[in-house]
Amino acid sequence: MNTMTLLWPRCCSTYWLLIVSALSMILLGTCTSSSLISLPAQNVLRRPSHLKMDQALLLINNALHHEGFVVYWRSDQCYQCLYQTLVRIGASKQNGNQVTAVIETQHPVTLLLNDSSGQKELCQMHYHFREFGNYSLWVKSNLSSSDNVTCEIIINQNPAYSYIPILIAVLTYMGLIIIVFVVKFLLRLTLVRNWLYKKMNPIETDRLVNSELGSPNRADISSQETYSRAWNPSVQRLRSLDTFRGLALTIMVFVNYGGGGYWFFKHQSWNGLTVADLVFPWFVFIMGTSIYLSLNSMLSKGSSRWNLLGKVLWRSVQLFLIGLFVINVNYCRGPLSFSEIRIMGVLQRLSLTYLAVSALELIFSKPTPDALTQSRTCFLLQDVLSHWPKWIVILALEAVWLCLTLLLQVPDCPLGYLGPGGIGDFGKFPNCTGGAAGYIDRMILGQGHIYQHPTSNVIYKSTMPYDPEGLLGTINCVVMAFFGLQAGIILVLYKNQHKYVLVRFFSWAIIMGVLSAVLTKCSTNEGIIPVNKNLWSVSYITTLSCFAYFLLMLIYFLVDVKKLWSGAPFYYPGMNSILVYVGHEVFENYFPFKWQMQDSQSHAEHLTQNLLATSLWVLISYILYRKKIFWKI
Repeated sequence: MNTMTLLWPRCCSTYWLLIVSALSMILLGTCTSSSLISLPAQNVLRRPSHLKMDQALLLINNALHHEGFVVYWRSDQCYQCLYQTLVRIGASKQNGNQVTAVIETQHPVTLLLNDSSGQKELCQMHYHFREFGNYSLWVKSNLSSSDNVTCEIIINQNPAYSYIPILIAVLTYMGLIIIVFVVKFLLRLTLVRNWLYKKMNPIETDRLVNSELGSPNRADISSQETYSRAWNPSVQRLRSLDTFRGLALTIMVFVNYGGGGYWFFKHQSWNGLTVADLVFPWFVFIMGTSIYLSLNSMLSKGSSRWNLLGKVLWRSVQLFLIGLFVINVNYCRGPLSFSEIRIMGVLQRLSLTYLAVSALELIFSKPTPDALTQSRTCFLLQDVLSHWPKWIVILALEAVWLCLTLLLQVPDCPLGYLGPGGIGDFGKFPNCTGGAAGYIDRMILGQGHIYQHPTSNVIYKSTMPYDPEGLLGTINCVVMAFFGLQAGIILVLYKNQHKYVLVRFFSWAIIMGVLSAVLTKCSTNEGIIPVNKNLWSVSYITTLSCFAYFLLMLIYFLVDVKKLWSGAPFYYPGMNSILVYVGHEVFENYFPFKWQMQDSQSHAEHLTQNLLATSLWVLISYILYRKKIFWKI
């Protein structure tokens, strides 16, 4: 019985590895075959080869008598957009006239039919087409009604069930997790433990027991030697922070690899949020938390501020240079021209944010006491008032962002413009993408050194380059990191007082949520300052901070307070975050992270490939963890 008690921790450290490996193999088979579930066999054969994911086939039938028309369309996702021409249909012949068109299925669309001159509206329809569906739009004369034309959409062939691969993946994850917990429960039973004890080779049992007794949790000890402690040298590192970081990083890797081709795993075109828009701010948030814990620990040990500032500066330079290397890949087209080098990116923004927040902390901070005394925990604003100089600087930075965003005069653009340009705002400001943020980047960095294919290109048809990791948005990235730093202050001030930590996290989540509700008016596009990832708007960082505080509260409760969850498997990539991020970017197009698919327009194959690639990076991070390899810069 004692033997099994000793052996179980060793098993716990590897069971998530087995889960990830088994999941990858299962999904590789089941998700590929799920394409047959998504569409009946005859539907797969009939699917036009030119149809891509998120597209449907629309057969437009003109049954009007000697009259043609024009079909326009507009996506619901495109706010205040001009209608785009879908197809022009000539006058019908004796047997009618039919034209084939391809239409998007990500969001509902509005179809507008005008006569050939474009002046008279014949009919208007709002419809949500489904992926790989085959539809007919019949346009007929209506002699029995005051309306001259009737329009009707008929389903010729049922669309694909595109979300079945996701359902299979979720059920697979849930099933494996249930199996693990069932096995864990059984191993706690005396009868099962005694049976296993009798089955084991006594010599092997003694060897494993002695190994466990001689070097308990060796990887944990290594991680503590490699990284600074959470609060001070005598306190164990918080697993919840690495779990939070690893969760954000794992989702980021999955999203960057394609997210199965689903639109909600891609960045939002302009205003609003998708899953892909959540993870980078969370990574920034937890970076701020780690900055405070690390610097406070080193200051408490008497480290020189100037020495620490030098290390911070050097690390920022390294991050920036690595970022330049990662985002300027051009091996398919030959040598990269200096005129095409993109300057800003994810790691570059992280480096500038890290430098700004760390410098702010080193300038104004004093070593924080181990914890507040019990009598002072009722002072609810202590975590803010004790660091009031930093808050003044942060509020000043936010004022700078607001002034530049809303008051900077951009040529040929309205004051305070926050739109995507292109066909948005009814096509009035096509070259104003990003307003002041885009203008500042073009003036300082140069138009050739910023991102050339922003997400606004897809729906809003914008033509101006725009960098979502640009200079102006970096100000709010610093503010986001400071909100994370505030979480670190709470963890130190209320150390070992879990109730107060959880209450403070929850309170900050509510405060940030209320600010977001006020700024957005609880709408996507109609608020004072909409939630916008491309701009890193103030409502975007308050919304994501609300989610981050709540998620950190939950993980902290499960991992560090109740110890119901070890943090695996996310804990491992969280311990090697820079290596995993750089590695997944550099080796993105290499086998086994990517291979040629049989059907490049199959969500099932894309999801299988992306999940397997993500799982491999989790596996790599686990192996590095066990080998005591941690990349620090």
